Amino acid sequence: MNYYLLSNLFRAFTGGGSSSGGESTGRGSPVSMIVMMGAMFVLLYFVMIRPQKKKQKSEQEMRESIQIGDDITTIGGILGRVVTVKEDSLIVETGADRTKLKVARWAIQTNNTATERTEAEKQAAEAAKNADKEAQQQALTDGKKPRKVRRSKNDALDDGIKE
Repeated sequence: MNYYLLSNLFRAFTGGGSSSGGESTGRGSPVSMIVMMGAMFVLLYFVMIRPQKKKQKSEQEMRESIQIGDDITTIGGILGRVVTVKEDSLIVETGADRTKLKVARWAIQTNNTATERTEAEKQAAEAAKNADKEAQQQALTDGKKPRKVRRSKNDALDDGIKE
């Protein structure tokens, strides 16, 4: 976009038009230019920089939480199970012949075990919610006052595992 167009739009929204009745030359004051640059930087921060930092932080937490026995995928597409965890590297066992590879921690793309665990927890919570709704519906059809069924998180997880 043209700077003059942006400057004119900014003046239109802030009410900073020229005081004389004549035409404006299209040049804004240095203060309005600094304000525009600041607004552009803030916009770029919230649109580009902040989401990228959040993503990097969650990836770093995932890489730090890898444990022995986790199934992982590397950025190169290698699937394997973690055998040894060291400070900055992992030993990964791949394939039926149990080939062992040393992989840098930064090269881990996903922790498949953790992903499966969170999916199982979500399904268990959904199953518990549906069971509570069915119990309330049954109580309504029987003519009884519905009572709230209290379940612990472990009960919900046990229900999800049994199914």
